[in-house]
Amino acid sequence: MAKSSKLHSPPGPRPLPMIGNLLLLNLQRPYQTMLELSQKYGSIYSIQMGPKKVVVLSGYETLKDALVNYGEQFGERPRVPIFERLFEGKGIVFSHGETWKTMRRFSLTTLRNFGMGKRIIEDTIIEECQHLIQNFESHRGKPFEIKTVMNASVANVIVSVLLGKRFDYQDPQFLRLLTLIGENVKLIGSPRITLFNMFPVLGFLLKSHKTVLRNRDELFSFIRMTFLDRRHKFDKSDPRSFIDAFLVRQQEEKDTSTDYFSDANLVALVSNLFVAGTETTASTLRWAILLMMRYPEVQKKVCDEITKVVGSAQPRIAHRTQMPYTDAVLHEVQRFADILPTGVPRATTANVTFKNYHIPKGTEVVTLLTSVLRDQTQWEKPDAFNPEHFLNSEGKFIKREAFMPFSLGRRMCAGESLAKMELFLFFTSLMQKFTFQPPPGVSHLNLDLTPDIGFTLRPMPYKICAVSQD
Repeated sequence: MAKSSKLHSPPGPRPLPMIGNLLLLNLQRPYQTMLELSQKYGSIYSIQMGPKKVVVLSGYETLKDALVNYGEQFGERPRVPIFERLFEGKGIVFSHGETWKTMRRFSLTTLRNFGMGKRIIEDTIIEECQHLIQNFESHRGKPFEIKTVMNASVANVIVSVLLGKRFDYQDPQFLRLLTLIGENVKLIGSPRITLFNMFPVLGFLLKSHKTVLRNRDELFSFIRMTFLDRRHKFDKSDPRSFIDAFLVRQQEEKDTSTDYFSDANLVALVSNLFVAGTETTASTLRWAILLMMRYPEVQKKVCDEITKVVGSAQPRIAHRTQMPYTDAVLHEVQRFADILPTGVPRATTANVTFKNYHIPKGTEVVTLLTSVLRDQTQWEKPDAFNPEHFLNSEGKFIKREAFMPFSLGRRMCAGESLAKMELFLFFTSLMQKFTFQPPPGVSHLNLDLTPDIGFTLRPMPYKICAVSQD
């Protein structure tokens, strides 16, 4: 073992006792500090978050190497105080070890069985697009805010898989759930929760985590009520939804010693899929509309391509390959919007030697996705909105290796195929029907592209005018 004494920990700024590198951190936008530190210390460095050492990986080459070639070693979730309290190791996103493996396997199989990535879910999304278009039309070109209705519309797609039904956009209980989720996503990315994660003992001073847990309790009790309601109704031989499929498995496994198919796991799993299936896709679509208003010349080219390829028919996934420009615009929206700049934190499953550095087992690892989506060695204009990043000189769509908004490897987003389908169908269906403009008196040049503060980067609230094209 003499060799390991030569291996160093990754470099990083010198920490202060107790508080570590807290004073360096931009607590509202920690990813910005992390990007700056990577310029100074390289693509792998460590930062002291309070008493805990965290390793940050940045840049396309380093992240790809870690998540693909060392996927197993970087495949755990750290025990982050707020997520441990929220989910207690249950569900899929923040669970560990065997629980995670079992839940992920079950989720991927069941989602596929209920049509994720297939024609059946395409029809569900298209039906939802029609409801959204009607809502937009009801404003008759007058300014309105799209956040709530966009969240509701996207949420309905995952709800239809989880529950086998959709909610009305005015349903007060549904809107309450979306408010709870929105508030939690914002709070979890707030300075107070960042401090709580570093110093959980100070929780009594930083009341925000109490609000997060209270919101979770309300969300969980709704899920419990809804699936207990299913328990009496569903036909074991004909499961109609994700929850039905889970209840079937629960009955099959009730005599085994494992507790993977417990009610507690179901509630956490459904809430994970509900939040993950709503938040990122709805935020990306809101970025897309904001960017179309900001860059009307891009909007026009997308509309022209839709007219040429689809005409007045309903856009479908099959059209995507014939619409390289639109596809490039959607990819560029995802790259530019950079919804999850620090990814979801990882942890090492064993002692790892990576790029000649020693990283002990159980170390929290930040995969700085923003550093890949803005990597200067990979993109011609990393800080600009530029659909040409995804087009070759003939105007054909090109895949870019450094496009990884869904992360990579074992812990990558389980709903990637669903999200891609939703983004394309919602975006093209809306763009076919409307021209998006800022409210009267607002110049497109003055639209604010600064993201809001939160765990995900959402656009600041904004109003749109959806002007019918016919």
